[in-house]
Amino acid sequence: MCLPTEWPTSDTLPVLFLVQPWPIPDQHWESVRHGSGAEARKGQESRLNPERLRELLEAVRSGQTDIESAADQLAMLPFVQTANARIDTHRAHRQGIPEVVYGASKTVEQILEASNALIQAGQDVLVTRVDEDKGRAVLEQLPSAEYDATAKLVWLGPREPAIRGKGTILVISAGTADLPVAAEATEVARRFGNKVELLQDVGVAGLHRLLSSLDLIRAARVLIVVAGMEGALPSVVGGLVDKPVIAVPTSIGYGASLGGITALLGMLTSCASNVTAVNIDNGFGAAHVATLINRL
Repeated sequence: MCLPTEWPTSDTLPVLFLVQPWPIPDQHWESVRHGSGAEARKGQESRLNPERLRELLEAVRSGQTDIESAADQLAMLPFVQTANARIDTHRAHRQGIPEVVYGASKTVEQILEASNALIQAGQDVLVTRVDEDKGRAVLEQLPSAEYDATAKLVWLGPREPAIRGKGTILVISAGTADLPVAAEATEVARRFGNKVELLQDVGVAGLHRLLSSLDLIRAARVLIVVAGMEGALPSVVGGLVDKPVIAVPTSIGYGASLGGITALLGMLTSCASNVTAVNIDNGFGAAHVATLINRL
């Protein structure tokens, strides 16, 4: 958070905001400040009420509230109320990563509603689990967006996001059938500002394929290992590196794989102590945690 070196006057208070990773367009705040009717009132209530901001800054200036407490209060203020959701436009301030839209159970209209709210707040848009039909429909309305059919992602933001991670995140996929989940992890991590490498089809049925890339594996700062079937690959990788390994079980496999439960249980009971696991097919969750680790 950036605070001013000189406290503002009452004339400048309504336009003082936190410096955020995604700058909010001036015209957007002008419409909130000077708009009329329900939309203007809704914008003031859900984003940032100037009177609440003034009171908080006065409390900091008088010493009644310290800077850290003020920052905590500011982090809880803004969200955008839409017809079907409350879009958390300040999540990046609280958690380091902005809100991402889960598209699987949403209609195209709901995806567009959430996306437009993020756009109006000056933020990038990332939507996960978007099938091809929804992807085409979204791109018709947001022609500047990109759609990745393998990762099932919609993205509206810089083609090459700025790198914020300190090292490389390596995503390792056991088999080609695991690629959709591995692609989700790869593309989400890349759009969160990481350098990402993808190593494909190196499952335990042919360990020589994995060992031939040992230099790449050991050079990574964080590793995401995606596997179905019995889920053994993360334990193997964990035994080769001194870095955190995030295991992602997939729902790939025959009957007794139980839709990924067998792989999940195997990963949870790994004897490699540097292995932790996320939920079945959760490439997004793995990328999110790997991003936070890579920024430490």
